Amino acid sequence: MKKILTAEDDREINRLICEYLSSQGYETLSVLNGLDAVRIVREQNDLSLLILDLMLPFQSGDMVLQKIREFSDIPVIVVSAKSETRSKIDLIRMGADDYITKPFDLDELLVRVEAVLRRYEGNSRKPEEAQVLTYKNLMLDITAGAATVCGKTLTLTSKEFAILELMLKTPTKLWSKANLFESVWGENYITDDNTVKVHMSNIRSKLKKLDPDNEYIETVWGMGYRLVT
Repeated sequence: MKKILTAEDDREINRLICEYLSSQGYETLSVLNGLDAVRIVREQNDLSLLILDLMLPFQSGDMVLQKIREFSDIPVIVVSAKSETRSKIDLIRMGADDYITKPFDLDELLVRVEAVLRRYEGNSRKPEEAQVLTYKNLMLDITAGAATVCGKTLTLTSKEFAILELMLKTPTKLWSKANLFESVWGENYITDDNTVKVHMSNIRSKLKKLDPDNEYIETVWGMGYRLVT
């Protein structure tokens, strides 16, 4: 049974989310502040997903997200009353996997939970399908869903991992933003959407931090992205 942690300081909303997800077959945990959210994610290695409200006491949701991304790639769905595109982009840049705006319907939340978990699980394979992809000093262990650069752990969100997996499996292919978005997110691409650009920026920054002497991904202006040959 998949275990989901809800970090929400509104006790009634927290209760409703947990009761609804429990009725759908998930094991649920809940906390009311940011400090406890970080602690639980650190202590419990079997968590499948974090539902994270931004307006938390003691430590805000965006700070929680930044802290857990230092040690965990657990999928995170952010819940917030803010609907501005800039807020969403900033959170994606920090490592959020999805974003839902209050007030929301519990059925919509369930759909998003299922979609994020499917994408995250898609990075795993059965033992007989074990595969390791390498490019320069980057290694992706598809079976374990793990990545290293120069032998050092590369912490990636599920979408960042999926993007690199696609590109390493087709090292000579030029990927348009639409191709990447539809392959990784499984949704129709919106022309002015910055999601892919933000994720590419995150990936490049993480690679550069661990391997400053190599370039891995290049932008072909007006066309898309490809591995540096």
